[in-house]
Amino acid sequence: MTVVASAKSSRFPLAALSAAVLLTACAPAPRSAEDPLEPVNRAVHGFNLAADRFVLRPAAVVSGPVMQSPVGTAVSNFSDNLGTPQAAVNHLLQARFADATHSAWRFAVNSTIGLAGLFDPATVMGLEERDTDFGETLHSWGMGEGPFVMLPLKGPSNARDALGEVVDVFTDPLDNVLSDGQQEVATGAWVLSKVGDRARYLETVDSILYGSADSYAQTRLMYQQNRRFELGQEAGDDAFIDPYEDADSN
Repeated sequence: MTVVASAKSSRFPLAALSAAVLLTACAPAPRSAEDPLEPVNRAVHGFNLAADRFVLRPAAVVSGPVMQSPVGTAVSNFSDNLGTPQAAVNHLLQARFADATHSAWRFAVNSTIGLAGLFDPATVMGLEERDTDFGETLHSWGMGEGPFVMLPLKGPSNARDALGEVVDVFTDPLDNVLSDGQQEVATGAWVLSKVGDRARYLETVDSILYGSADSYAQTRLMYQQNRRFELGQEAGDDAFIDPYEDADSN
């Protein structure tokens, strides 16, 4: 659970862990001074580990073959498609008008030719996914990331992105379009897609959550590195904080 992406987007997808673990597997677990909420975060991380151990991981093991089949791919496509209008809105708020138009066309193609998003012909047509969220919108407006935050069930985040998650929930363009029944289907598809993600990266996630000397510190490090890279931050940026800066020399 600690590394599961949000319902509206996949800003910290489990796939990123596969690459990130190669970069950090041999690194010392950081003890960052930029984590003032660490005691609370560690408690939440412990809760998330328990939820993963007793709920998400067993579900992923049992349903893994199905969720990694074409059926699981269709469910994931459907869930991702429902998040595309929200991405288009955030592109507009970031003044990225070409990306907003691109996302709108992608949603239109996959919602029609792709049978409500079960299939992804848009990618074949060159309309690949260009995901974003309100956390990135706030970044584009100059807001700093704030302290690291471990969210219950959701996993790693920061103050800015956590606020963005809340805004995204209440500004989803589809909220006023889908019926209650359709909303329940959308929620169910999202849950299944997250189970599919956990099954797809079972060994990688297990190595981080249960094989690391400090799974909390490793999760925090990989999230921060991945998120800052996505936002185009580099070591020279004022808002960038080196996760290794306060690491133990041992």
